[in-house]
Formats: sequence, structure tokens, C-alpha cells
Amino acid sequence: MGMGTAPLFRGLVDDAGLFPPTGLPMAEALERHRNDLAGNDPVLTHRFLCPAGRLEELRDHLTFPIRLGLIMDTPVLPPLDDLDGLAVELVEVRQAADETPQAVSERLTAGLPGGARLFVEVPLDGRGSLPRDGSGPGLKFRCGGLTADAFPGAADLGALIAHCAEYGVPFKATAGLHNAVRHFDSALGVDRHGFLNLVLAVCAAVEGRDPVPVLKLTDVGELVRLARAVPQETATRARKLLVSYGSCSTSTPIEDLTALGLVARRPSATTHTTKESK
Repeated sequence: MGMGTAPLFRGLVDDAGLFPPTGLPMAEALERHRNDLAGNDPVLTHRFLCPAGRLEELRDHLTFPIRLGLIMDTPVLPPLDDLDGLAVELVEVRQAADETPQAVSERLTAGLPGGARLFVEVPLDGRGSLPRDGSGPGLKFRCGGLTADAFPGAADLGALIAHCAEYGVPFKATAGLHNAVRHFDSALGVDRHGFLNLVLAVCAAVEGRDPVPVLKLTDVGELVRLARAVPQETATRARKLLVSYGSCSTSTPIEDLTALGLVARRPSATTHTTKESK
């Protein structure tokens, strides 16, 4: 394997087990998360994503320490007292139609828990208002959903990746990244982006190359070859930009990467597999 292979996938997948279309009940999602913590697979961030509106339910079921990513489904941030004792690392919020990422940051920064990073989900056509340095909020890109029109084209997604690479803006990805390699979903009639394509597209962008051709690749052998050839420096720069992506399944990404020979096979752990991202 190339020098960059291990860093490419370390801490890549956030646990979005609560989210639709096949979201787990809170107790079941937390039990799966506990099993994942015990397994300590390096592909996982071991960070649990939870809607702000379900914090009380989370506390009712929580019996062990977790690292938390807070997904804003409420108009305002929870009071800091409501977050006491929770290690909130990320806060993710969707940008309103009349806002910019910087405006969202200015509105929310004072209420952020100490140490939490803000990521603003932006529309695909919002590139004119995107931040142009890495000192502001991170960005969040939606890569799919429940209908065909929720999936961005490779050109649109590639333009966002290229922007982040040019200006050093970190980002997260969400939704639709079910498997490693781009493939056609006959049920929806749309091409699904692959998370391996996404990672390698970021590598291309940080090296000054167009990420779009990599996003479009469906040749499994070529993608594996590219992954094994990523230099260490490129992998480090790429993953500084691509912080993680949320997946309802914490087993499928590991299984895909293992089957491709890009991560080492580890002892199996008890997990529940679901099929969407947040």
C-alpha cells in the first residue's frame, strides 16, 4: 500500500445511526455505538451524531461517555446548561436561504459549547458566498438523499471540493455515500457518489487537479490503484479538509474498504447495518 493509504481513511466515518431512512431507536443506536467503541476500528471517528431536538432522549438512555456531533434541527442552539457533561465536538446547521456561512457563524458562535467546531450546510449553488479562508466555519455538503434530485452532479460537487482546497476551508459530507465506489442506483435512477471517490477527489484537488474525473470513476481497480499511490503529504492535506462523513451504517464502510484491500481485516464485531447518511 502507498504511504498515504492509512491516513486517508483514519477517522473518516461519523455514526449517524439515528437518522432516516432506516434510523435506529435511540437505545439500539447507542448500543451499536458502544460495540463500535469496544471494537475501536480506526476507520470510525467514534463520534455519535444526534439531533438537538433529541438531547433529552439521549440523556435518558446514555450510560457511557460519548463524543457528540450535534445536528441542529431546532431554531436555536440548546442552552449550554443542557449540554453540560456532553463532549460536543461538532455542531452542524443548515444555512437559511437568506444567510451566508459567515452570517450563520456570527449568529451562533456565542452559544457554541467550548471547543466545538461549526459546520454550515450550504446549497450547491451557493459558491459565491462561501468562505475564502479556513478561519471561519467549516462547510457541509449533501451528497444524496431519498430522491434522485437530492444527488448533486459530479461537476457541482467537484466545484465545492475545489473551492475548499483552494481556500483551505474544512468540510464534512452527508447523505447518499452508501458504498466506497460510485454506482448506479436503479431504484432511484441516479448515480450514487462513492466515499472512496470523494476522498480521492479531495486528494486530486489539494494537488491542484480537477476533482470531477475522480468523482465520476467507476473502475474499481483504478480507484484502488489511485488510493495506494496517494503520497503521505497529500493524504494529510486532504483529510485536513475532509473532516469526516456521516453514515447510518458503521459496518458497511469498513467492509467495503476491507474488501478492496485498502484497510486491514479486523475481528468482526456485532453491528447493525443501515443505509443512509446524515
